[in-house]
Amino acid sequence: MADLKMPEINFVSIVGNLTRDPIIRTTTNNTSVVNFSIATNRKYKDSSNLWQEDVCYIGVVAWNRLAESCKNKLTKGCAVLVEGELQSRNRKTEDGHNRSEVEIKARRIQFLNKHLKENNHHAIGVVEEEPEIYVDDNVDFTEDSFDKFLSPEESNLINNDNNNRQGS
Repeated sequence: MADLKMPEINFVSIVGNLTRDPIIRTTTNNTSVVNFSIATNRKYKDSSNLWQEDVCYIGVVAWNRLAESCKNKLTKGCAVLVEGELQSRNRKTEDGHNRSEVEIKARRIQFLNKHLKENNHHAIGVVEEEPEIYVDDNVDFTEDSFDKFLSPEESNLINNDNNNRQGS
């Protein structure tokens, strides 16, 4: 049998609350970028059968229109659902040490807090029913296809199996 190539999957979906106000800036070529961190909690029972809580802090970066959508919508404490991929980067600390960081490069951000609708800049007390969702339009999701990892023989086997199922 041909060597199977394992697909490379890098997908993260997480819900949390912003730990501080986001940092929004523009690069030298006028590209918008936003950085923020979220905290997500995990509850579990310890060996004494008592409930404990563990907090995980995660950095998030968003680019272009996705970053722009965060500009006026996010502040410390806001709840968000972030979908994207993990990326690592290296940076130097103030004391000269190299530090590696892993963060989420956001593809989609859903704002989970309900906002008051405004009428002439005065809140009228009606909350939106659906949370707002923003997606990075520049992402080509066809790149996520597993087909590129298949040999021609494996691809034929899958296609023949799918054709046999449809014919049954």
